[in-house]
Amino acid sequence: MAVIEQEVMPTTIDITPILSVSPSAVEVIRNLLQQRNIPNHSLRVFVSGGGCSGMQYGMAFEESPKEFDKVVAIDGVSLIVDSTSLMYLQGATIDYVDSLMGGGFRIENPNAVSSCGCGSSFRTNDSGGGESSSGCGSCSH
Repeated sequence: MAVIEQEVMPTTIDITPILSVSPSAVEVIRNLLQQRNIPNHSLRVFVSGGGCSGMQYGMAFEESPKEFDKVVAIDGVSLIVDSTSLMYLQGATIDYVDSLMGGGFRIENPNAVSSCGCGSSFRTNDSGGGESSSGCGSCSH
């Protein structure tokens, strides 16, 4: 009986996380859920058209995900992302920044080729964006 050896080539699989969330953002989300007395809700993170750069981020608390949503559980909090927003948010990191000018969530998005000075609006290659930042009437950038 002949033994046939087959060379197996290693396969590289690029697994980009849906979303990453910093410890400070997790803590703020957890605190907001407690303050609003909605401990079983999740934070929906979404992208919609609009904003000074073409697309804008949004967040809202929801009780449960809808069909085709992706749920990300991190350190006791859950985030929900719909399939359309996922195309724009894949691999993004949500952070919470507290500064003298005020605090807020900040999204570091590897898919954005430009963003507004305030960080709430962005543009991707697919949305016809250029490489430079656009001005923003709401943040004066």
